[in-house]
Amino acid sequence: MGEQQPLPEVEQCVTSIPEDHEATCWGCGLRLVFTSYAPVYKCGWCGAVTQCDQTSRKSDSVCFSRWRRFRDGFFVTVLILFMLFVICGGVWAVYPVVFSISMFCGIFHCTVAAVLSVFTIASYCLASLKSAGAPANIRWGSYPMVEKNDLENYTFCTYCSKPKPPRAHHCRSCKMCVVDMDHHCPFIGNCVGASNHRAFVMFLISVVTSCSYAAIMTIYASYHIWPPLHFPNLSSYGHSMGSMKLLMEIITTLASSAFFLSARGIILLYLAFASLSVNAGIAVLLCQQLSYIYEGNTYITRLSSSNVTQGERGLQNLVRFFGCPYPFSRVLLGYLNKSQDNSGSKLL
Repeated sequence: MGEQQPLPEVEQCVTSIPEDHEATCWGCGLRLVFTSYAPVYKCGWCGAVTQCDQTSRKSDSVCFSRWRRFRDGFFVTVLILFMLFVICGGVWAVYPVVFSISMFCGIFHCTVAAVLSVFTIASYCLASLKSAGAPANIRWGSYPMVEKNDLENYTFCTYCSKPKPPRAHHCRSCKMCVVDMDHHCPFIGNCVGASNHRAFVMFLISVVTSCSYAAIMTIYASYHIWPPLHFPNLSSYGHSMGSMKLLMEIITTLASSAFFLSARGIILLYLAFASLSVNAGIAVLLCQQLSYIYEGNTYITRLSSSNVTQGERGLQNLVRFFGCPYPFSRVLLGYLNKSQDNSGSKLL
């Protein structure tokens, strides 16, 4: 039988320090001794971070959990119904007008609408059904089992009673810790984290593209089926009418002619208004997401540390995030690094 290997020695400093300055690391179970009291300390062996005043938290009440499930289910249902209404209503209201122009034009726009619809629904399903990114299981709690720096910068989640890696946060709606958590989105009924963040951003891009296309097509179709407009006051006043009166005359004539619209025309008006409204809101959210990715941050880390940048800024973050092909990303990153070096040399 071979000789038994001795366990690595752990340096301990025994002094006459009050017991208030002694603590036990949750990561490796070693007893830690401090020269002064600290509310937050880091283990020198495993690297785990501990807060002295942290205690296990009670789970949320049944009513609170049911309210969150009802909220997520309501928003998911509303979003799905809206997408189906835009797709089905657009096909019913727009494409008779498009096919009346030419067969080629109708087939082309039907193909574009089908591609956008499939891409939007597919990206939504990926963002909604895919796990946001649960932390990997890791050994903790016992010194011989936990090796040096195994839990570097890990904290202890008082909700899950498990180790929480850096840049991970606990979601009370999903009842789990999520790696690189950005936020909990009720419209997908899921958290946005490391595993589904790209699918969520692609869903936002597809919504902006689809809503822009729907708005253009509905406005174009509305122009073709709108009742004839008559401006009686324009012929009487001529050029003497002021700009404000001219605007009021146009609005009044459009509003009065809208009463003669058919059911298809009313659906087209609603689709145009809804597409423009949703497009404006989602475009703002998409720009916010892309700016956080550019900065190497997430929404929740930006809130917790508004003046601290968690990662390296630059377009290389966007290239890595979207997973560009290796030749393209290599050329682009090389160009970005070269431009940064040239700008730095000019400043010097």
